[in-house]
Amino acid sequence: MNSDIVLEINNLYFGYNKNKFLFKDFNLKLKKGEIISVVGKSGVGKTTLFSLIRGELKPIKGHIKCLRLSQIFQDPYSSFHPSYTILSQIKDVCNTENIEMYMDELNLQIDLLNKLPYELSGGQLQRCSILRVLLMKSDIILADEPTSALDNIVQLDTMKLLIKYLKYVGILIITHDEYLAKWCSNKIIKIGE
Repeated sequence: MNSDIVLEINNLYFGYNKNKFLFKDFNLKLKKGEIISVVGKSGVGKTTLFSLIRGELKPIKGHIKCLRLSQIFQDPYSSFHPSYTILSQIKDVCNTENIEMYMDELNLQIDLLNKLPYELSGGQLQRCSILRVLLMKSDIILADEPTSALDNIVQLDTMKLLIKYLKYVGILIITHDEYLAKWCSNKIIKIGE
């Protein structure tokens, strides 16, 4: 892989039914410093694409090469264990150096770290999910509807923050929001059409 390429998908074929492919000869290259948005209606394979990239599903044919990745999930409550504090769950997967700086940029109060996930609002928990991803310092961020749990103003601030860290990562976004995709993406891939 080229040194700037963090994700490369070549000639991908995949379907749950052998007579019907969700992906047929699908190709994608994501570079560091780039945002690609994958848009399409429900059920066309957007989440399946992320499962293939994470290695949870195997392609029928084709290759996926990727560097270290982390993910922002659509439902933040499903991405945190309900009985451990936010801080303990962040410490499980990454170094917490500069955590206060990131929290400030995400407009999160420091005392939230010692709370359990259900004690936070959906928006606060989604920003904690983004905090964890930024601290992981991965090469690729997979973002599944990353701002759907946030109000419009916080959505914009959160996307601006992700864009600020683009020099370190490539971001692949799943979204139904074509306006968001047009606003932030270097490239938009429409699937299921």
